[in-house]
Amino acid sequence: MHRTPATVARRSCRTALAPRPEGSRVADPRLTAPPALRPLYEVPAVAADLYEEVADCPACILAKTRTHTVPGSGPMPADLMLIGEGPGQREDELGLPFVGRSGQFLDELLGTIGRSRQDVYVTNVVKCRPPGNRDPEPAEIAACRGYLDRQITMVRPRVIATLGRFSMARWFPGERISSIHGRALRAGSTWVVPMYHPAAALRTGSLREVMKQDFQQIPALLASAPADEAPRP
Repeated sequence: MHRTPATVARRSCRTALAPRPEGSRVADPRLTAPPALRPLYEVPAVAADLYEEVADCPACILAKTRTHTVPGSGPMPADLMLIGEGPGQREDELGLPFVGRSGQFLDELLGTIGRSRQDVYVTNVVKCRPPGNRDPEPAEIAACRGYLDRQITMVRPRVIATLGRFSMARWFPGERISSIHGRALRAGSTWVVPMYHPAAALRTGSLREVMKQDFQQIPALLASAPADEAPRP
C-alpha cells in the first residue's frame, strides 16, 4: 500500500498513544477525550516518524511507568512554541500536554493574546510522566533532548516560551526564574522568553498576574522576529 504523509501521520497517532508498559490494557484516550481536545491529537505529517519513535522509546526508566507517551501537540511549523517540564497524571492518561488544571490556565493565558492551542505548538522537556509528578531527573531530560531538538527544527518558532525552570535551564543555565522571568533572549533568529510554569501560578495566586503580564510581550516579540531562518536548537 502506498503510504502518503497523511497515512503515516494517522499510523503515528495510533502508535504514539499505544499503552505503556507493553501488554497493559488501556483504552484509547481519543475515544473518551472531551470534544474540545480531540483536534489536538492530529499529528503533523512532518513529525510522524518522530512521534512513532517517542512512542517506542525505552531510553530511560520513565518508559516502565508511563501510560501514554506525550510527544506534543499543535501545528508544524508554528510561530509560537511553548515548552514545559513533564506530563502530569491527566496528560499521561490522555497522551496530550497541558490538559489538566495547568492546561486550563495556559489556555486562558493564550486567550489574552488572541491565540489558542490549535495555532501554537506545545511540548515538554520529557515526554513521559515522572512518577508521582516528581521533577524530571537530568538523565531523563538528556534522554529526550534529541526529540526536543528535532521538534524545534520542525516547528521553526519565532518565539519560544519556556514554562518552568527545567525548560528554562536549556537557554538560561544557572539562572533563577524569579530573577529573569519575562526577559527575552535572542537565540539565532528566535526569541526565547522564560516564564513561570502555570502550575506555579495555581499554587501561588500572585503569580497569575505575573504570568499574564509576561505573556503580553509575546505579540511584540513575534512581530520583531524574522520568519525566514531556522531557529537554533
